[in-house]
Formats: sequence, C-alpha cells, structure tokens
Amino acid sequence: MAPLKAFSSLLLAAAAAARQCSLFQIPVEISSRQGQFRKVPVEGNLDVGAFATRFNEFQKNYTATLLQGYQTLQGKYDISAQYCRPDSGSSGSIQLLTHGIGFDKTYWDLDYNNYNYSYVNTALAAGYSTLAIDRLGIGNSSHGDAFNEIQAQAEVEALNAVTLKLRNGSIKEIGASYHTVIHVGHSFGSVQSYWLSALYPENTDGLVLTGFSVAAQFLPYIVAGWNLHSARLNQPLRLGNASDEGVRKLVSQYNVDKGLVPGLQRILGAAGLDLTSDDIWNAVATTEVLDLITGYNETVFQYDYPSGYLVSSDLTALQYAFLYPGNYDIGIALAGETTKQPVTVGELLTIGSSPSSSPFTGPVLVITGEHDVPFCGGNCYANLPNSTAENIPAGVAAAYPKSSAFEAYIQPGTGHGLNFQYNATAGYEVIQKFLASNGLGA
Repeated sequence: MAPLKAFSSLLLAAAAAARQCSLFQIPVEISSRQGQFRKVPVEGNLDVGAFATRFNEFQKNYTATLLQGYQTLQGKYDISAQYCRPDSGSSGSIQLLTHGIGFDKTYWDLDYNNYNYSYVNTALAAGYSTLAIDRLGIGNSSHGDAFNEIQAQAEVEALNAVTLKLRNGSIKEIGASYHTVIHVGHSFGSVQSYWLSALYPENTDGLVLTGFSVAAQFLPYIVAGWNLHSARLNQPLRLGNASDEGVRKLVSQYNVDKGLVPGLQRILGAAGLDLTSDDIWNAVATTEVLDLITGYNETVFQYDYPSGYLVSSDLTALQYAFLYPGNYDIGIALAGETTKQPVTVGELLTIGSSPSSSPFTGPVLVITGEHDVPFCGGNCYANLPNSTAENIPAGVAAAYPKSSAFEAYIQPGTGHGLNFQYNATAGYEVIQKFLASNGLGA
C-alpha cells in the first residue's frame, strides 16, 4: 500500500454493517480503597524517562517507594460508552468491552477498511448487544489526578458500577436490563475484568480475557519499550492544551493527508536534498514528527490531559508493544498512533495489585497473541519456571480453580494488539464459539 494512500484511509469513515449504535455518558458513583502516593515530577519527557527508569529497576519496588499510605476515594464520574445492538433486537445478553492501555473504546469497533476489523460487528452478528466503554480516566470518560485518583482499583469499581446498571436497567439510553453480562477485556481491560470477577464474582456471567496472562515479570519490557513521554508534550494540542497559534498555523500548512510529503520534498529540494516521497514518508511516519503533526492539528479532539498522563513515544514503540511485524496493515498502525491514548502514573503503580485468584464459577476464555510482549515476553508458548502449565496463558487456570470451563487459546502470528492484526476476525470467531459452547450464546 502506498504511504499516502495508507494515511488517507484514516480519514474515511465507511458505513458499518446493519446495526443500531449510540454514544452517551453513564454517570457512576464509586468508593475505592487505594494507594496514596508521593508525587514526583513527570511533566517533562526527561522526568518521565526518569520515572520509567526507577519503575523498572531490578529487584526494587518503586510502588512501595512512593506509597505513603491508603485512602478511600469517593466520587461521581462519567463513563463514556458506545452501545450497539443488532437490528433484530436485544437477546438479553450483552458483552461489556473494556479496552487496554494505549487505546479507548474504539479498539473494539475499528472503522479502518470499512470496519473489517470490528469486534463489535462480529458480536452483533452472533446476536449479542455490546457496550464498549472508555475506562475511567481515559478518552471521553472523566479524567482525574494521575497519581492518586486514576488507579486500577478505582477503574474496577467504575466497571462494576456500569455492570450493575446494565443488570438493573438503569441506563436510560438503553432502556432495558440484561440478564446475562459477559465481560470481555483486552490487556489492562482484561486485568480489570479479572479483578472484578475476584471482588464481585456474582456480577459477571462469563469472562473473555484477551491479551492476558498472570505472568507479571514482563511488565518492565513494555514500560521500557514504550519510551514513555508526557502525553501533553507528545501530541500537544490533541492530548494536552498547547495554545501556540503560530505553530498551529505553520503545521496546518502541511496537512498530513494532502500536502505534508510534497511540502517537505520542496523544502528539502531547495536545500539540495533530493529525497523521494517514500524516503520522506518513512522519516515522518516512523518518528515523533508524526505525533507532533497530529498533536498540533486543529481539527482533532482536545483531551487536555493533566500532568502524569503518559504515552508511548511513536509508531515504532507502538509496533514493539502491540503489533507483530509482517502481520498488520501499516494503515491501521498509523490509525492507532494518531488516535492513541495515555496511561496514568497511578495505573502503572497499581496494575499489579489485583487479587491472586478468583472464586468465579462460570466459563473463562483467555486468548493471547503468540508473540504478546507484555504478558508473554514475546513467546506465549514458553514455559515459566515453577509452573506446570503447558504455556503461559494456560497458567491463568490456576487463578480460576472453580470455573465451570476454562480454555487458553494462543492466536498464531499475533502480537499484543489482537484487533489490529490481519487475522483478528479469526480470533473473534474463537470467542463467539467458546461462549456459545458454554451456555452463553445469544
């Protein structure tokens, strides 16, 4: 695919399959017992790099170093959601979709290439309704203090609050209750779905944990590989609140779709540098230049994240973290980079605090890419020391000793971001088949 055509495709919103979808905010009230951390500088990128260095130090616990005590966070928040149901109507079964770090709710309904990668469309075709949410603190959901408010436990409580509203029919935009709620997560969203099943096992009927394992030793791989930046600086207008009108006007002259590469080609040619459009494209798309252009684009939504919201540096970091080389379309990777979302310091400090096991008695499916980095170190077929499981995802079975059915499936040729890979829909079908065969069909 030619580079400019790949980028142009990001700007095209095609009609999806027949369905009924709506966007709205779900108000929730939560009470969360969680950490109180000492704040350290994380506004500048060098400070963010220093945080990552200390977080990853071998045989040290930076969470414990910063922990000053505990607090009970109480508050009212809004959770942004996309609700979809088949044209045929609701069956009474719904899949509650929770995204991972680096994404928002659109991870489940990617519009790239005429929605060919949409998980939502597959679930709707199987008869389910879906509710995809932006996790608390991310996207169009309420934001908050990056150290002591937006932590894993608070997000689990928000997820549970949404679950209860689905069950009791108190989401007015939906206007119905669901007797069967299946929690489907990706990555940190899977961590939170697992966590919910441990704290509130009666509130879920089935679990699908994608991009997941219980192996915690690979978290430093991903924190290092992200080459974390301050979100406010990486994409200044989109993720921050930069207001330099002069810079905005300058960058807008080189619209990424229509004139960036030819414009740079003219400038470089005048300086005696004769570079092809492919050379320039590669330099722009695979470095932080792309993020600066995206970040100063006047047309994008402004999230205005506060200090302490961190984001991966560029497209190469995204590939390392989420995509297996050779098995993805560069266009969808660019879409992921230009729409990426951050992680908070508080999330990183608390991501490993989930319970060690769950009393959940329903069916559990784990589906993880063969080359998943954050949960398998890049090789999910490996055997961990002191584990009798046949592979890393299979080790999750020990955390669900009472489950009625457990399956660990490794998606071949796939990285951590399963929905972005060429074979994404094959994994989607594995999920629907598992649910149907374990009494949770729509």
